[in-house]
Amino acid sequence: MASSSMLSSTWVSPSPSASLSTEESLKGSSLKLRTSTLSFTKEKINPFTNGKSCGRVSMAVAVNASRFEGVPMAPPDPILGVSEAFKADTNGLKLNLGVGAYRTEELQPYVLDVVRKAENLMLERGDNKEYLPIEGLAAFNKVTAELLFGADNPVIKQKRVATVQGLSGTGSLRLAAALIERYFPGAKVLISSPTWGNHKNIFNDARVPWSEYRYYDPKTVGLDFEGMIADIKEAPEGSFVLLHGCAHNPTGIDPTPEQWEKIADVIQEKNLIPFFDVAYQGFASGSLDADASSVRLFAARGLELVVAQSYSKNLGLYAERIGAINVVSSSADAAARVKSQLKRLARPMYSNPPIHGARIVANVVGDPALFNEWKAEMELMAGRIKNVRQKLYENLSSKDKSGKDWSFVLKQIGMFSFTGLSKAQSENMTNKWHVYLTKDGRISLAGLSLAKCEYLADAIIDSYHNVN
Repeated sequence: MASSSMLSSTWVSPSPSASLSTEESLKGSSLKLRTSTLSFTKEKINPFTNGKSCGRVSMAVAVNASRFEGVPMAPPDPILGVSEAFKADTNGLKLNLGVGAYRTEELQPYVLDVVRKAENLMLERGDNKEYLPIEGLAAFNKVTAELLFGADNPVIKQKRVATVQGLSGTGSLRLAAALIERYFPGAKVLISSPTWGNHKNIFNDARVPWSEYRYYDPKTVGLDFEGMIADIKEAPEGSFVLLHGCAHNPTGIDPTPEQWEKIADVIQEKNLIPFFDVAYQGFASGSLDADASSVRLFAARGLELVVAQSYSKNLGLYAERIGAINVVSSSADAAARVKSQLKRLARPMYSNPPIHGARIVANVVGDPALFNEWKAEMELMAGRIKNVRQKLYENLSSKDKSGKDWSFVLKQIGMFSFTGLSKAQSENMTNKWHVYLTKDGRISLAGLSLAKCEYLADAIIDSYHNVN
């Protein structure tokens, strides 16, 4: 029964006296009905007569319990909730190192110059806002696959890649998860420990079982390569192995080229399916080709694979929700069938993707002049983060007299650094130093300036040594 209300009134005149009644319980039901009647009486002279009159206003309100009483309050998102807490903090020294979004040296959001130029082109052409096809903008799908695999890659030439525009990396991963759930029933996805916080949510929501493989070694603050290989070897045949193409989130620890070869060996030998999440191509090292080398290695071996892409970081298109899901199959016929099913899955999810970000990417990547300008801007952004990483390391090393080795900060790559701080130490960073980070100790160096490196080093040293 929906909530209802009832209002009745008869006007003669209000009165200072009031009466309130009544509360009634419906026996044999958990539904309680509250009814209130409020009345006023007061003498009032009617301006149209010289007589007097009395009046009463009656009000009755009935409110029923909500059908949604059983819906519990959800906890704050562990990443986006950091920004909400940061905004509520009034301390002038506060730092937001939680969300992975690039900031300038002045810690301000940055819109790439090449993005503004691409948008101006759209305005000059008078581009419309018509619906896109379910698979997205054709020009975007073409350039994004070529950017990932290389335009001359045999998988492109042989039309063995099914590419569908997705809602950034998250939406693309979710679409791939739906494909796994429907056409690979019971197949498990192996994910790294730790991994990006949303990976588990995505597979849980798609009802795809998952398990973890070892990745981070807290003793070395580095890669547990032996543990990783051992766990992948134990995976059931036909499992998907989720790999971070570059700039592993949250650790910033990537396998070496030699280690990638070994990972590919094991996946190939065990008949597993590689599933890449590529969220930082060009943004990690500053080179688009270097950051795609892991994906291209697996494709060159003739393996079938799945790759999710995002343009949130490398083009700064966070709010445009632009990305893609790519499935490399053994034949063009298989790729065509996979694409048809990806479209079928997308239709009831979101029908078709947004056009604005897709046109920006197509304009930038498809135009040689804009493409070169983009690469130069990416190198500047990646370079600023590298400079911040170096400065933080120098401050940590010079200020900490305990002899602790902080060189892991330099060995990590991309916008994040995994500090190795515990949950309690991370809470000290926030409560005492007003430095906001995720509870696993991950900090976003993209939100740090050179001027703030010394302050952050003081906070880390204090939290590491003085909080158990």
